[in-house]
Amino acid sequence: MNFPNDLMYTKSHEWIKMQEDGTALVGLSDYAQDALGDLVFVNLPEAGDEVAAGEPFADVESVKAVSDVYSPLTGVVDAINDNLLDTPEAINEAPYDAWFIKVRDITDKEELMDAEAYEAFLKTIEE
Repeated sequence: MNFPNDLMYTKSHEWIKMQEDGTALVGLSDYAQDALGDLVFVNLPEAGDEVAAGEPFADVESVKAVSDVYSPLTGVVDAINDNLLDTPEAINEAPYDAWFIKVRDITDKEELMDAEAYEAFLKTIEE
């Protein structure tokens, strides 16, 4: 699996990419999309909605099940990736390009891991 070094990760398998303007992009890790299988539907919040660290902000539906996506940050949704509404399979094809939301006014973060720590964490749950 591929875990880009410029991202941070959560134990619930979301990734975060901090932007120069203080906002952050949030998406699902390669591990998560692989575990979920083929994604067929995405339900996203609206721009302006508040998100809270550790709380669900979206859900994804695969051929297997519906799963929540958790926010690693507390803040306000600045933008959503509309493309995912029409092409949820983009998450399977390129999980690190298929961001879900952009968050601004960030006031809190969940405990985040770098790529190395995330890989080590995954080894502990796979054993």
